[in-house]
Amino acid sequence: MENIKFDKNGLIPAIIQDCKSGQVLMLAYMNEESYGKTLDTGYTWFYSRSRQELWNKGATSGNTQRVEEISYDCDGDTLLIRVEQLGPACHTGEKSCFFNKVTQRKSKTLGEVLWTLDSILKDRKENPVEGSYTTYLYEQGVDKILKKIGEESAEVIIAAKNPDKSELIYEASDLMYHLLVLLREQGVELEEIKDQLTGRMK
Repeated sequence: MENIKFDKNGLIPAIIQDCKSGQVLMLAYMNEESYGKTLDTGYTWFYSRSRQELWNKGATSGNTQRVEEISYDCDGDTLLIRVEQLGPACHTGEKSCFFNKVTQRKSKTLGEVLWTLDSILKDRKENPVEGSYTTYLYEQGVDKILKKIGEESAEVIIAAKNPDKSELIYEASDLMYHLLVLLREQGVELEEIKDQLTGRMK
């Protein structure tokens, strides 16, 4: 607490970030009491400047934020809180409060693409869409998904023997997609894969 600098109103801004995707979810303010309750409970608590009272994120909506990590910046006057977000972070129903785009780069990182695709696959599994190939795979079940992974694996091997790199890129993308479908079907989270791969970075 001694390294945290609250402003003249006793507040400090807290940037909330999704621990999985890295997406910035929201900005809120904490005072000493809400900061302490966040540390004690492991879930985010904030101070409402308009209502002048503490509030626990998700207490009424169920869209809670379980704290994974808290950092402060070089000046000690801003917090960065990485959370596991349950449901949307924004009261509008959007995943992040920062959904109004001013500018946007065309490309995303591989990590961003994988997390976004995994979210779409989860939604397709929970909310089937008629005519969707992903919905079709989930309706056919794990045997169909495994068959597709076998086929795509063979196609990756064949593509790797050919001089055209674009074919390998295409087939590898197909394989990764179907593998993500399988992981979602089996209830395996990307976070678990990340943890496993992190342990191999030696």
